[in-house]
Amino acid sequence: MMKKRVVLIGTGGTIASMGTGPFDILDYGARGLLLDAAELVARVPELAEVAEVVPVPFRAVPSTQLGYADWRELHRIIHQMAAEDDGIAGFVVTHGTSSMEETAYFLSLTMKIHQPVVLTGAQRPATAISGDGPINMANAVRVAASEEARGMGALVLMNDEIQAARDVTKTSTFRMQTFRTADFGVLGQADGDRVVFYRRPVRRAGPDTEFDITGLETLPRVDVAYVHCDADGAAVDAFVAAGAKGIVTAGFAPGFVTPAMVTALEAARAKGVVVAMGCRAGSGRVFRTTKIAKSDFIVADNLTPQKARILLALALTRTTDQAEITRMFEAY
Repeated sequence: MMKKRVVLIGTGGTIASMGTGPFDILDYGARGLLLDAAELVARVPELAEVAEVVPVPFRAVPSTQLGYADWRELHRIIHQMAAEDDGIAGFVVTHGTSSMEETAYFLSLTMKIHQPVVLTGAQRPATAISGDGPINMANAVRVAASEEARGMGALVLMNDEIQAARDVTKTSTFRMQTFRTADFGVLGQADGDRVVFYRRPVRRAGPDTEFDITGLETLPRVDVAYVHCDADGAAVDAFVAAGAKGIVTAGFAPGFVTPAMVTALEAARAKGVVVAMGCRAGSGRVFRTTKIAKSDFIVADNLTPQKARILLALALTRTTDQAEITRMFEAY
């Protein structure tokens, strides 16, 4: 039986990092030595038993360095390869875990291909004893080659678990089970015998989205304002002065902010800035209370603030109409 062809694009991160020895599982980044995609694949020859893996070098950096410019180029490469080779079954992106969920959600909102795009990484570097990178890569390749994985948007595969890009978030600094979907749980698992799915996301995701970044050099500036006791409006004022077109709050559960922040956010709204009320709790919806409606703010549903920021930025490339942006938050 012919093996399926899966493209593996390397962006760096812990999975590609080389520490000083097997017990260097914390400060390995100090060396600044990261493998490219081909080197990473070469270290895991077992991948050849799973699929024909085509490594594509892209970046070899910590994921704290990645942003829209990198997402745009990654988006372009994936679309170009898919257009040039219809024999590609799917794509795997190896990625640092710090910002993996943001890259995954951006791709999930903007990809226009039918092949699965699966992001994976590691909690331990490539040189660590009991490193998790090899099994995560193998399982990500298996998921990317799966017909069942199509039509779910971008996926995240870590610790044998398949998660939806929209819902998953990193919850622990060093533990293997760091990626969780708090409210809804995993979509499925990559087990030893086969890849198994148990549910599908219902929110819209690529390729069925209205967002097109073709030719888009930058995204509108959207900032996140973290809320805490005694928080004033200084951060909000600074974001507006810096040119923010949107602000997402990481508010007290279930989405509240301090009185001083309300004043600052209302002033921002009066200047045309779109304000989306989010929550720092990591679980549950923010609903549009009477006070939120009076201030003319929208709500971020149950998205984490960092993901609400991405959706709001993409929404602002289409419209500034509050009702339309609200529709998008309800759809995606």
